[in-house]
Amino acid sequence: MSITTILNCYRRPQNLEAQVKAIRAQSTPSDEIWLWCNYHQDQDNFDATTLGLDKIIWSSHNHKFHGRFTMGLLAKTDYLAYFDDDTIPGHNWYTNCYNSISIAMANNIENPILGSAGVVLHSRQYENHTRVGWPSKNEQLCKADLVGHAWFFNRQVLNALWAYSPISLDNGEDIQLSFFAQKMYGTSTLVPPHPANDISLWGSVKGMELGVDNVAMSNGKVIPHSQFFKERDYVVGKCVDAGWKTIVGVK
Repeated sequence: MSITTILNCYRRPQNLEAQVKAIRAQSTPSDEIWLWCNYHQDQDNFDATTLGLDKIIWSSHNHKFHGRFTMGLLAKTDYLAYFDDDTIPGHNWYTNCYNSISIAMANNIENPILGSAGVVLHSRQYENHTRVGWPSKNEQLCKADLVGHAWFFNRQVLNALWAYSPISLDNGEDIQLSFFAQKMYGTSTLVPPHPANDISLWGSVKGMELGVDNVAMSNGKVIPHSQFFKERDYVVGKCVDAGWKTIVGVK
């Protein structure tokens, strides 16, 4: 099985070197590492070509979260792995994903979307949720409604994100990916084990350190919290109205 890893650069170019190093150190190797760059002036003193990446796309327009998910359509590998720009995996993350896919398939779950930070929704209001994965240190493979920070899935699954008109291009790409994949393929969203005593298996080992800076979309400093959650509530509501089967049966 083969993997294309896709990274994203916007306002945290300083994290890329550590991300690339962690990906190259994976016990299950990535065949190629690609980078999507949404331009921002924070990149002006950064040269991504020094990282030895296989492919780089520079976008003069900020396509936000969706841009990187177009890049994967060009991949020819069996699997795609995505990481947010504040996410550095443990060195056994890809091995953990492969093992989790084997477990899922043994339980008749085909081509799941895997991630390091899972969200279980409790209502149409996105903020009303619980998290699994590295935030909760789940010991076993478990279900989620959507995942973020790191994704790992069969390349075919990405087709679902673009088979339907996007609900929003400003926010909620993670919500839309899980919903559209469920709608098109019956795909489940799962979170591999993130045991407290073995962070080598984690999809994100520095989430609390790197994900709370001044450029984080979720901290209320880039856009107000009220706007951020309003956008995500809108996407959740549209998905539920269109038939999204969430774990607790949100209506």
